Formats: sequence, C-alpha cells, structure tokens
Amino acid sequence: MGGDVLFIKGLEVEALIGAYDWEREVLQKLVFNVEMPTDIAAARSDALGDVLINYNSVAVCIREFVSASNFELLEALADRLVAVLQDEFSPDWIRLTIEKPRPETGYTAGLIIERSRER
Repeated sequence: MGGDVLFIKGLEVEALIGAYDWEREVLQKLVFNVEMPTDIAAARSDALGDVLINYNSVAVCIREFVSASNFELLEALADRLVAVLQDEFSPDWIRLTIEKPRPETGYTAGLIIERSRER
C-alpha cells in the first residue's frame, strides 16, 4: 500500500445483523471505516468530474447496501460489502473496518478485512 488513499471514518449505518433472536428484532448501529487507493490528479483541475473515486459515492454505496442487508454474521456482511465496493469502484486494494458497539457488554466488537484485486 502507498500513494494517495481515499478514506471514510466513522460512517454510522443501522442494520439488521446478528445470530441471536433478540438481535433480529432491532436495528443495530454499525460503524464503518474504509480505505482504498485513489489518484488525486483531480487536484490539478479542481473539478469534481476529474475525481477518480468520489468519497460521497462510496458512503452512499455502503449505506444503501448495509441498510438493505440482513446478515447473521458480521463476517458475511464484511465479505459481501467489500465485493460490492470492489465491483463498483475497482480499487487495487481495500481495507474495511466494521465496528459493532455492544453497550450491553461494555465493549465494541468488529473486524478488519483487507482485500486486493485479483489479477
């Protein structure tokens, strides 16, 4: 990894997620962080149309996918979401962090996955 990196931190989305019955009854807040390479050549033109990957488009993609999802496992959600982001934006690599705040336990659980585009 190296070069220019687009990132989004702290994107909160409510989702139906969990394997336990009580988790299937309420929407739960998930927090997303994502990093992917980009090229800031648009800096020269200062034109939105020249931006390789628009961070707002990435955020909208995450919100739409997660809001419509219905996974039991965070691992399944993460794997599918990375595949969607790879299909939509074609980054060479992606690093996705999903946090699942667990106020009932006093901690936040989650995972980080990294994927490179297969050539």
